[in-house]
Amino acid sequence: MKKPRKHYSPEEKVAILRRHLLEKEPISKLCDELGLQPTVFYRWQKEFFENGSAAFEQKARPNHSADQERIAYLEKKIQTKDEVLAELMAEHVALKKTLGEL
Repeated sequence: MKKPRKHYSPEEKVAILRRHLLEKEPISKLCDELGLQPTVFYRWQKEFFENGSAAFEQKARPNHSADQERIAYLEKKIQTKDEVLAELMAEHVALKKTLGEL
């Protein structure tokens, strides 16, 4: 009767690879201890090195685009208020001139 297949989590796989790479345990010893085929170990090692750069990539904040949209909206709002204020000031100056206060 076959033994059920063991599924290792990514954390377990990294721990097994670490034992070989950092603690210098032989692959044969690890495979015997864990009941792994060496080809499985080498496949994990290959995937680990091929995808290792992902650990160093900066992850964009999920709200980055939402923040940018909010900033653009608020800047537009400020610009509109500045335009209204400038128009009101021009009218105020014009009224003062017509009333002879300037």
